[in-house]
This record gives sequence, C-alpha cells and structure tokens, in this order.
Amino acid sequence: MDPAQVDIPPLKDLTIDNITENVHMINSRCPDPRLKYLLERLVSHVHDFARETRLSTNEWMAAIQFLTSVGQICTDVRQEFILLSDVIGLSLLVDSIDHPKPAASTEGTVLGPFHTHEAEHESNGGTISHDPAGEPCLVLCTVKDTAGKPIEGVKIDIWETDSKGFYDVQYAERPGPDGRAVMESDVQGAFWFKAIVPVPYPIPHDGPVGKLLKLLKRHPYRPSHMHFMFEKKGYDHLITALYLRGDPYETSDAVFGVKESLLIDLGTVDAKQAEEYGVMEGSKLITYDFVLVSDEESRKLREKEAMAAMEKLGRRMKLYNGLPVPDVD
Repeated sequence: MDPAQVDIPPLKDLTIDNITENVHMINSRCPDPRLKYLLERLVSHVHDFARETRLSTNEWMAAIQFLTSVGQICTDVRQEFILLSDVIGLSLLVDSIDHPKPAASTEGTVLGPFHTHEAEHESNGGTISHDPAGEPCLVLCTVKDTAGKPIEGVKIDIWETDSKGFYDVQYAERPGPDGRAVMESDVQGAFWFKAIVPVPYPIPHDGPVGKLLKLLKRHPYRPSHMHFMFEKKGYDHLITALYLRGDPYETSDAVFGVKESLLIDLGTVDAKQAEEYGVMEGSKLITYDFVLVSDEESRKLREKEAMAAMEKLGRRMKLYNGLPVPDVD
C-alpha cells in the first residue's frame, strides 16, 4: 500500500500501559465493522494475557515456534491446526455458538481432522466399510425437521475408522476411500447402510499437538463414534457424531466432542430386520432419528443468543450481517 494514501493517526510514546490503545487507534480506520471489532477484541485479550501472565520473551518465542510447527506438519490429509483447535475446546465452542440448536433438534459436535471430499456415493443399503476384521453393524436412520416432517434429498456425509482405529487417509498405501460414503435421504427421510461397530482410537499424537497433550498429562484417545454431516438448501449445516455409551473414554474425550444427546446404545438386529435389510440376525444395530433446523430458525436463535450475550457483558451492540458489532451510531 502507498503510505501517502493511508491516513494513520500519530502514535503516542509506547509503554506497557498504552500499547493496546495505540494498536486500537492504528487499526481504527478499518472499513469493515466486524473485522474491526474482531481485531479490537483479539488485541485486547492477547495484550491482557501478556500483562496478566508477565509473558516472557522465551515463552512467546516457544509459542511462535509451536504454532510454526503446527502449520508445517499440515497436509491435505492431516490438518494439525484443526486438531489444535479441537484439543483446546475451541472447535466445539465455535460450532455451538455459530450453529445453536433449539430443543429437540440434533446437536452438533467437532468435524475432526479426517473428513475428506473423496467419499463415494452410496445408495440405501450400501456398505461403507470393507474391513474384514470389523464387527458388522447395520445403521438405520431418519432425517426430519423440527416439526417432525421427513426431509427428502438431504446430502449425508458419513465417515468412521477401521477396526484398528485408523481412518483410510492414515494408510500411505491405501487403494482408495473406505469407511466413508455420501448418501441421500429418501422420500421418508430415511437412509441406511452397512458399516462396522466404531472403536476408540487415539488422535494423531506424533506431532506438536501430541507433544502438548503429553506436557499437559492428557491422553490422546477419542471414544467410539461415527461421524455424520448433513447438508440441504434451506437447512442449517449440521456436523455431528454418534458416540457409544459406556466407552472407556466417554467422559475424557481428547477433543471434547461428546454430548449427552449424542450417546447411543448398540442394539441387536432381530429376525425381521435381518430379512428386510439382508444382514445376519444378531449383528449389531445403530438407530437414530436426526432432526435438522431450518436456516431461518438457526438465524433467529443465533442472533437472539448473540445479543443476550452482549447485553450480559454490558456492551451496546448491533447486528452486522447477523453478527454483533459495536453500536456507535
């Protein structure tokens, strides 16, 4: 940028006490009110953190080196920054804020670092896992709106690990995608497929995030679960998962993904279901009725909760593109 074309206010003599207001002043010309507000709050919190903890130069350099290493290990199939966001609880927090759920709708949870866009399309009854060591599991689900009406044509992305707790992308010699599929709900809002029983597994802990967990005396394990992602025009995007109740890591998930409403009990396929769906009687069964929220329902609830949160903080705010910014008019 040409400095002559930018109106920069003169900085004051910089000290520990006034550096924050100087940064705010020099950022104050930002024309986007939301970006301006985000930077103002970020700078305030980071500066307050440094002052409160009396942050040392060595500690700050260690943090910079840590974040650098997080970025350096990221690849198309391994997103270490998502993993970092997950293990400090930020992913779940942001999802809960941005995708609020009214009562009786399906809650969201973390995406995780292993979703891909290469899953093959499957019709109802398809097999998503071809792991011969996995315990067969029939999955019967429906998708409805908050009024109980079936939703047809919902795109459903599904992914799970193999019986050893590894996703397909963790194998260097993999022949192609497995343990994942993209399906579509039918006119009754139903979708069903053959999978394997989910197993607990560790998140990747051979990188910087794993080293952080070790320093914090935390384990890297996630409880047994299966991922689902729902997408249809007019409905709020839903990323969620179903967790097996009673898993040894149910109450200590490394990425804070478990919610009570997403815990399920494994069932057993009866004789009638075995004949109808072409599976072995006595095999494991997962059933769940997912409930999606409309874009309009989600928008209204998000805006209501945002303004209530700002009022609790004692701030005079208004909405800009559905998000809070200071009301300075």
